[in-house]
Amino acid sequence: MSLRHDFPRIGIDAIALAVPRRFVELTELAEARGIAPSKYLTGLGTRRMAIAAPDEDPITLGANAARRLFQRSGASPADIGLCVVGTETAVDHAKPAASFLHGLLGLPSACRVFEAKHACFGGTAGLLNAVDWIASGSARGRAALVVCSDVARYALGSAGEPTQGAGAVALLVRERPRLVEIEVGQTGTYARDVYDFWRPLHHKEALVDGHYSVQCYLDALAGAYGDWRRVAGDGDPLARTCYHVPYGKMARKAHRHRLAMDGLTEQAADESFAVEVEPSLDLPSRIGNIYTGSLYLALASLLNAEARALEGQRVGLFSYGSGCCAEFFAGRIGPEAGALVAALEIDAPLDGCRRASVAEYEALRQGDEAADRRPAPEGAERGGASLDSRVVYLGLDSSERRVYANE
Repeated sequence: MSLRHDFPRIGIDAIALAVPRRFVELTELAEARGIAPSKYLTGLGTRRMAIAAPDEDPITLGANAARRLFQRSGASPADIGLCVVGTETAVDHAKPAASFLHGLLGLPSACRVFEAKHACFGGTAGLLNAVDWIASGSARGRAALVVCSDVARYALGSAGEPTQGAGAVALLVRERPRLVEIEVGQTGTYARDVYDFWRPLHHKEALVDGHYSVQCYLDALAGAYGDWRRVAGDGDPLARTCYHVPYGKMARKAHRHRLAMDGLTEQAADESFAVEVEPSLDLPSRIGNIYTGSLYLALASLLNAEARALEGQRVGLFSYGSGCCAEFFAGRIGPEAGALVAALEIDAPLDGCRRASVAEYEALRQGDEAADRRPAPEGAERGGASLDSRVVYLGLDSSERRVYANE
């Protein structure tokens, strides 16, 4: 039975991305590893992976995505009363990523800020918390800023290496949203204590039980989607569905699994895939896995491709975080989303990226540990709240505090 409540219209009003300045072509990585390129391109459904340099981290990526969000959306930092950063590659065990962004963006002092960690689910935890914050009346007319920012790292030469990536997605959440109105109070949830993916405190790179993680993902999808069907009841069909995309092939497996629950054959699922899912996979295939931002990168890709055609239609959203927790929910594309997406220029940040050789990529990766510990230049000034410049990481000061500057 559907549960209906008299909630205000709440959802995603604007979206923006930030990506590192370099990427690796997976065809070149495959050749360097002695693997047939088709195993990456077709087997994973990914073409490139973004790689972070020593001056790029989850803070710089998140701040740059949020700065672009304000520049393009017409919103102001003064509008924000809640800032949540979802990340699983945080730079400090105590100081939250959201507090760094608070200063770098010039958010109001009367603003709740915190970090959400649950593997790839942290961004969704932030988004749904923001929706509930507004629905409860606590927002008092203010908006929320939700930032998903991660650098996906696996050991060089490992099975997980081609599923790396880096980037951030910033979401502006408020009443009367222009992009996607979330169906408030109608989410399907699934949780279970599993060890499919983890990163011990002494590890820079993630560890994963690949086959088990795929099964955990599909089990969580079945549980969350089944719960959503019970809660949301009958409604308009889903015109499109965006999934958590650690790599593109996983979205195909997920789509088959979900439609099997609806009684469709694998062939029918594959026939619908090109229309219902494939438009959401362009940006993930060009950036790679960005953990907490993966689902929202897929949504950004879908909007970038089809916002105008989908105006007024319903879209499904599935988020999965290892460990695990998952959520299935839906939203409706706004009646003027097409014009807004054109103004947001969602994929423009990719235009400034350049190809890195495999040797350059390996050199950057080997310097990961040193980057966290390098001293900031003498006399370096901390970055202020500018919306017109790019944030970079300089290093640690004499008290081991991270120093960020405007480039």
